[in-house]
Amino acid sequence: MRSNAFGRAVVVGAVAVAAVGALTGVSSATPGTGVSAKLLFQHTVGDKDYVVREITIQPGGATGWHFHEGELYGLVKSGTLTHFDHDCAVDGVYPAGAPITEPSGADNVHIGRNLGTTPMVLEVLYVLPTGAPLSDDAPAPACDR
Repeated sequence: MRSNAFGRAVVVGAVAVAAVGALTGVSSATPGTGVSAKLLFQHTVGDKDYVVREITIQPGGATGWHFHEGELYGLVKSGTLTHFDHDCAVDGVYPAGAPITEPSGADNVHIGRNLGTTPMVLEVLYVLPTGAPLSDDAPAPACDR
């Protein structure tokens, strides 16, 4: 089962990279609302942690402002994810079937929101430095206060 989950993680990452190259991405420091996550797979290879999670954001929910210390590759399974950058500008709208990537670093603060009427489900592959948190909270920018 592990190899099957790892295979799925690799496929999700490859599809995201091949389809979008380098789009910007999703996550929290103002608390998230209406968000749940399920761990599907976790494995460390060398100095990298590979984590696959299924994230659900309920209608009206949001991840909270955050950034990641590594890169993320995702695939929207259902619903629509609306992604906002550090200036509160929409930098992506991702419907079911759409891939998304999120670059690493504190200069890539963002939030993901479900502005729709049905739950948004996203499968995400996190590629992080070993031991890094899945996300780092960030304060809401002045444009969202």
